[in-house]
Amino acid sequence: MASPDAEVLDWASAILDTKVTVLRGLRNGGSPWLLRAGDRRVVLRAARAELVAETATEVAAMTYAARVAGATLPVAELLGYDLAERTRYGLVLITRAPGTSAIPPEPDPERLRALGAAAARISSVELTPAPALPVRSRPIEAEDFAAMRREQGASDLLRSAEAAVAASRPDDGRLGLVHGDLWHGNTLWDDGRLAAVLDWDCAGVGPAGIDLGSLRCDAAWCHGVEAAGHILFGWEAEAGRPATDVPYWDAVAALASPPDMGWFPVSMALQGRPDLTREVMLERRDAFLDAALGQLGAAD
Repeated sequence: MASPDAEVLDWASAILDTKVTVLRGLRNGGSPWLLRAGDRRVVLRAARAELVAETATEVAAMTYAARVAGATLPVAELLGYDLAERTRYGLVLITRAPGTSAIPPEPDPERLRALGAAAARISSVELTPAPALPVRSRPIEAEDFAAMRREQGASDLLRSAEAAVAASRPDDGRLGLVHGDLWHGNTLWDDGRLAAVLDWDCAGVGPAGIDLGSLRCDAAWCHGVEAAGHILFGWEAEAGRPATDVPYWDAVAALASPPDMGWFPVSMALQGRPDLTREVMLERRDAFLDAALGQLGAAD
């Protein structure tokens, strides 16, 4: 939707018991939208009816995270939702958290460690898989990156990574909540403090390495391979134990990207990093992946 339908705005007005107006779209002019509701601001996310399962996942994950880890993990308050029952859409209405998701141009060790700690707190939420929160094995599982590699072609490094991951999947008995798309752009920061973790539509149940690897990969292509170490430091300090199978999950995270980085540079530009061109991101992803494969080989 370029803008919310009248039925969607009527739904939001009924939930909030006041008239709502659209201030602006927060992503390329579209969903999610910032709404005015009386004297406060709220955020409305909308998905087409055929994607309502993602809305159910987001609602379930936010509910669990707020209930179990809410004291230490900032999650926006869920004000209402509709799973295409009263409207034609999957809708999520949340409070507006303060802050920005802009990615700093230079690595901020304190912020990177805070991201790692947040991933550890997410994985500490124990729960049983359910239809809305299925078992996950990699980041952004709805995207078929393997098919992209088959269709678009893949470098020797990517093919080697596929083979290494297939041959070395760890037997991780520790399963917990995973965000499933954890990167800097899905967080908000207010005066240097993590104000909210957003966009839980890829969440599920799985090993902690899914989110840890995702954040480490994101840090690497934002700031260089060395930045990933701060993520790991923050994770282990919060978890109180060493992370396991780090090279494996690094490789899995790197494979959860288009062969040529696709739309990822556009996403980075929207977060204030137009310097992260396709060429830069490819070089950094491949350096990160090459390091992971070298450690996997050493482990073998």
